[in-house]
Amino acid sequence: MNKNLAAALSGCAVLVLALSGCSSDDKGAKVNDWAKTFCDQAQPQIQKRAAANQLIISTAADSKPETIKAADSKAFADIAAADRALAKAVESAGAPPVDNGEKIQQDAIKQFNATAVAYEGLKKQVDALDTTNQQKFADGLKAVSEGLGKIQNMDQDAVAKLQAGELGAAMAKQPGCQTPSASPKAGAPKAGSTPVTKSTASAKP
Repeated sequence: MNKNLAAALSGCAVLVLALSGCSSDDKGAKVNDWAKTFCDQAQPQIQKRAAANQLIISTAADSKPETIKAADSKAFADIAAADRALAKAVESAGAPPVDNGEKIQQDAIKQFNATAVAYEGLKKQVDALDTTNQQKFADGLKAVSEGLGKIQNMDQDAVAKLQAGELGAAMAKQPGCQTPSASPKAGAPKAGSTPVTKSTASAKP
């Protein structure tokens, strides 16, 4: 379960555009201009999500339940706020000048807002965890991890709506849409495709 908790944050860090085969014959300046407009607005939110991921990864596996609870709560709150801001950034940038651009825009806005609501729900769930009972805390974190796995898929869908084809290729070229790598503390789990977080590992009965 603890793998899922960080995987959804690092693996779903918004707009990590690892795209291959970028096309050189896209629609040109208009697509690139849209990508720049969006990515410039998105950059602070990408940074916020990266910081939230870092907070979870760098929290030691043997931390006290209160520390784990506080870290997860803050991370989920920050990601929710970032997703709401990303929805506004997509709205502000306008419909991208690609086929079905208006639908792509509306779908992405809807999905980012939906993931924000879901992360807010996880924050409430974490805030309600009983840190005085190790078994209850472990069980609660298991439920949080399971819920996060579902949100992970939602997050990926939101990103996928913007990553496809020429639009994604244009965004991949923009510095504003690049996500900084997490830098785990010495002895902490490393960030990657299947990073391990502190959450369920530290909640021993």
